[in-house]
Amino acid sequence: MWRLIIFLALLAALAFGVAWLADQPGDITLAIPNYVTVHTSLFGAVGAVLAAAVVLSLAWSAFRLIFRIPSIFNYARHARRRRKGYDALTRGMVAAGAGDARAARKAANEASRHLPKEPLSLLLNAQVAQLSGDRAAAQSAFSAMAKREETKLLGLRGLHIEAQRRGDEEAANQFAREAHRIAALPWAGEAVVSHQAAHADWEGALATVEANARAKAIDVATAQRERAVLETAIAQQRELTDPEGALKLATSAAKRAPDLVPATALAARLMTRRGSLRAAAKMIEKAYAREPHPDLAEAYLDIRAGDSNADRYTRAKTLARLAPDHIESRLMLARAALATRDFDAARTAIAPLIGADARPTVRVCVLMADIEEAQFGETGAVREWLTRGSRAPRDPAWIADGVVSALWAPVSPVTGKLDAFRWTTPVEQIGLAPPEPVLAPVAPAAPRTIEPIAIEATPEPEPELAPAPIEEAKAEPVIIDPPPAARPVVFPLPTPPDDPGAEPDGETRRRAY
Repeated sequence: MWRLIIFLALLAALAFGVAWLADQPGDITLAIPNYVTVHTSLFGAVGAVLAAAVVLSLAWSAFRLIFRIPSIFNYARHARRRRKGYDALTRGMVAAGAGDARAARKAANEASRHLPKEPLSLLLNAQVAQLSGDRAAAQSAFSAMAKREETKLLGLRGLHIEAQRRGDEEAANQFAREAHRIAALPWAGEAVVSHQAAHADWEGALATVEANARAKAIDVATAQRERAVLETAIAQQRELTDPEGALKLATSAAKRAPDLVPATALAARLMTRRGSLRAAAKMIEKAYAREPHPDLAEAYLDIRAGDSNADRYTRAKTLARLAPDHIESRLMLARAALATRDFDAARTAIAPLIGADARPTVRVCVLMADIEEAQFGETGAVREWLTRGSRAPRDPAWIADGVVSALWAPVSPVTGKLDAFRWTTPVEQIGLAPPEPVLAPVAPAAPRTIEPIAIEATPEPEPELAPAPIEEAKAEPVIIDPPPAARPVVFPLPTPPDDPGAEPDGETRRRAY
């Protein structure tokens, strides 16, 4: 609306000016001696000047156009090449994303021909080389990108990945450090921290984490978790040489990551050595109520050195009240009660774990075998529980990249990744479970070799111990394949429950608890 009003106003002003000029009296005479003399009005003179200006402008434009024809053709040719190059880049990126290496290579060659200095052409060539498995070409493309300022970080990341693929850790660390000096990128910071942690440079890794946090390359939660893990690692390293410094680090780690059990257990252990028993107990109780863990239970029972088994049992009951139905609480109570030879209390604590609907784990089965052996001696029930333990589900453990460990570690032993260990249950592999005991006939010489029978990893019903004739009690023993967490166990043929069976030679089993 305003534009229309302004246009009409300008048009009215122009009409008014033309009318005023036409109404002005007077003549203008232009005389060129011996050539021409022109007489005209003021309005005509103004019109002639304007017409001459238009003609001169058109002539000048035509003159410039004639001299610019080569540059115009050159510009059009470059524009056409750029259009073809970008079309080829588009086709190449789509083909590389779809996994069509042949089409991507063809498009990359065309893009390189039309756009030889375009950064995207270098990126497409690198992607095609990676897709085709040509590591040398990928290395060359990323090296070319690393030499240009606008693509330096992209090239360094590509070189870092290629160095990791060929197993050159030092080169990968060098590229990551160079990229980290230029900009605090998440991938570069993580790579530097992982390399430092893999080489036990805990202080250097902690400094790098602090730098990443200040640059906001990692979020606050991740920074706190990594700080806690590294502080725990340093505290473990200084536990014997600098107990006070280790205690400060472990306490700080426990505050930063309350679910980091090793930090809490270490801090409580160091407090116990210093004599701060009440503070250590409160720290463990708070952590155990949130996440029951055998390491916390062990640290809690060992708070006061020299305590009797009865005192330890009392302390176990205090801690178990915080998580009464958890398996760790029941195992802790049963083990503490067994140490006091209160067999009824031990059986009561472990009863829900061996019920009809329960599936006892290895630790539960071995603990039941210990209870049976401590109360009745070497009986058939002991061997029965050990047999069940050889096929029972595994208990939770510290696992990182497929490695099962009884102890926590700050980094993975496979990849060197920081904070890789998790407390979880190992995956059971169906069809690879230990075989059932197989009876072999008595041979006059050596026992006959028995081929193992593969069974599925499902719970077996408890065998009924039927009385057997006395003459069968002297049968030849049979050795089965050892379970994952136990030594070879010698099992005789079925005998009466009160018959101790064959005398074991040496240590017959290893406690899995």
